[in-house]
Amino acid sequence: MASENGSETQDEKASLLQGSSEEDAQQQAGIVLSNKESKLTLYHWTQSFNSQKVRLAIAEKGLRCEEYDVSLPLSEHNEPWFMRLNPAGEVPVLVHNDNVICDPTQIMDYLEENFNDEGTPRLVPEEGSRYYLRVQHYRELLDSLPMDAYTHGCILHPEITADSHIPTYAAASIRTQIGNTQTELAKLAEQNPELKDAYIAKQRRLKSKLFDHDNMKYLKKLLDELESVMDQVETELQRRVEETPEEGKPSWLCGDFFSIADVSLAVTLHRLKFLGLSRRYWGNGSRANVETYYERVVERPAFRRVLGHVNNILISAVLPVAFRVAKKNAPVIVGTTLLVGFLGGATYLQLPNIFFVLPCIYF
Repeated sequence: MASENGSETQDEKASLLQGSSEEDAQQQAGIVLSNKESKLTLYHWTQSFNSQKVRLAIAEKGLRCEEYDVSLPLSEHNEPWFMRLNPAGEVPVLVHNDNVICDPTQIMDYLEENFNDEGTPRLVPEEGSRYYLRVQHYRELLDSLPMDAYTHGCILHPEITADSHIPTYAAASIRTQIGNTQTELAKLAEQNPELKDAYIAKQRRLKSKLFDHDNMKYLKKLLDELESVMDQVETELQRRVEETPEEGKPSWLCGDFFSIADVSLAVTLHRLKFLGLSRRYWGNGSRANVETYYERVVERPAFRRVLGHVNNILISAVLPVAFRVAKKNAPVIVGTTLLVGFLGGATYLQLPNIFFVLPCIYF
């Protein structure tokens, strides 16, 4: 997979949607490219939950894809060029030839339907097979979880978590950031009349989410309901244990193959652990199969590339943003040097505590 392009400018990103690409030139010359050869481009943010699911699916399928990080802390997802790409102003967005897909579930379905050549792993079994309905059931069950509510709720109410990687001062920072974003969206709506409706709609969604996710009673209800889902997952994993799979070939959620349901489960468990909820849902032996599953899934090469260890994610997320902030705002090179030095010291002294201060409010 291509590495993230942290220095991409607005104009360069916009040109990706307008200019004549090498692929266009080949098609004009009468050369027809297969899906496997044609260009995939993903606009994402490293800390976005939905982006992580899509990126893990791409990695598991072994697809070549150019990735462009749309920095949510720098509000790049609110900039006009991106709102024209996706009027909802949300990542991820997949561009393939003339197709632009903005919904994460639709993106993964599109990849499965269009990239199924021999040698490309399938994440969804053939329809009609004994595993198809099982995979679809758990995929839909896990994808229905309100991960945005868990994320915002645990940040705004850290008292309900244990061993969270979120710094204690994050709640105040998040509230301030959301307030600033609402003001920013109103200003952008005035500056871009053709996108006014999209900006106003996004502003309303943001305000509604803050109201709901700050409601402790509502949050506790959601977390209690999550217990039932985790019980179902634990039971299904126990069935895999009892099936005694072929020696040396460990089973996953729905069988002896890694499926789209595993993509959803792996990223969900990763987010719950980050939020400080792992002890509640599978720690202390409460759900031994879930605990064992998570220990195994984090060792998968694709998982390690996309999500890795929490400290590695901090470096990949914070440093590119730091350089871009410095590039935009620092008046002299000295400012950049000081900023990098500060980040290096902070990373060494208190790595888990500064991770995800603002990026984690997006999903």
